[in-house]
Amino acid sequence: MLLCLLSAFALSQAFRSVTSIMADGLRRDFGLSAQSLGSFAGLFGLSFGVAQLLVGVGMDIYGLRRTALSIFPLAIIGAALSALAGSYGALMLGQLLIGVGCAPMFLASTVFISRHFPIDRFAFISGIGMGVGGLGLLFTGTPLAWLVQHQGWRSGFALLAGLCALSWVLIFWRVHEPPLASDAVPRPGFAQALKGFGSLLLLPHTWGIVLIGMVGYASFLTVRGLWLSPMLMDRYGFSLVATGNVALVVSVIALFAPSVFGRLDPGPARRRRRIVTFALAQATIFVLMAFVHQAAANVALIFLMGIFWGYGALLYAEVRASYPSETTGRALSIYTMAMFLGAGLMQSLSGVVAGVAERHGVEPHRVVMLMVAGMLLAGCLAYRGLPKSPLLRRA
Repeated sequence: MLLCLLSAFALSQAFRSVTSIMADGLRRDFGLSAQSLGSFAGLFGLSFGVAQLLVGVGMDIYGLRRTALSIFPLAIIGAALSALAGSYGALMLGQLLIGVGCAPMFLASTVFISRHFPIDRFAFISGIGMGVGGLGLLFTGTPLAWLVQHQGWRSGFALLAGLCALSWVLIFWRVHEPPLASDAVPRPGFAQALKGFGSLLLLPHTWGIVLIGMVGYASFLTVRGLWLSPMLMDRYGFSLVATGNVALVVSVIALFAPSVFGRLDPGPARRRRRIVTFALAQATIFVLMAFVHQAAANVALIFLMGIFWGYGALLYAEVRASYPSETTGRALSIYTMAMFLGAGLMQSLSGVVAGVAERHGVEPHRVVMLMVAGMLLAGCLAYRGLPKSPLLRRA
């Protein structure tokens, strides 16, 4: 059952990282500026993040299976619309539908793990889940680059639409939620469930988690999902397939890194310090990418970025341990919403920053990398400065 849910999560990973490989074709066919390209990439994260609130409420009321099956078809429609898009507006509408349609899939997988695996195994199992979901990133490496180079970017969206339809059938056929002791308790109404989300946002430690959540994954996705190919092609003259090979390798690294970091979870006493350390190391990598203009060194830094993103598994373990079990679904939903709203905002802002840099004759990729590093540093400081959960203090 978990693998069926993760198949849809893997496809959402593919959708959120296709822009890097399709960027050249989209710029050519629609005359997109760096800002327009950033807005296109960012719309997935923004729509995905905004939908998390309703998705979390839906899972509280209707369960994860019905919520996923009801919403995921929008991704199929959005991918088909994108493949047929004749204008930038139609392309953006398709991206909006894809973002909303994919919104339940990661949360459904994470909630399933939190409900049906022991808490002391959560970091490890969720790390494996993140790794399996990373298979979608592999598709948007060399395979998609080859397909786009030979068949055009529309063929990529068409293939993803078909794979989403297959994943929906698998979920319908195989996923059935095992009964829980809490199932005997009446499910909350919409207003009650929404109020439950609001109560979590009133807790001071929630905001530390939200703020680092908004920049941690966003920093990785902004580079891997948007700027990796344009940077390598503009700086060093890489071909599309060559950039796809780099994307494939960093995706393989990102496939295994979360499970390794989850395996090395030090527990509640030291986890927070370790998260801050790895986040600062990640920010340093982006600063180096801004100033290092040697191709092999830059590619090596991209691979390091994939390794260090594995600390995201520790962040999920921190969220899981920061709230009582009855609010785990809502807490994970808020964190997931923060992740993807942050990704959408960072990608959109990176397009604006790149456009301004181009107009002033400054290399845009350098400015983008420095912006990413600065936002990651700010989120890290906020997380470190705000109080931790009372549950973690007691632990």
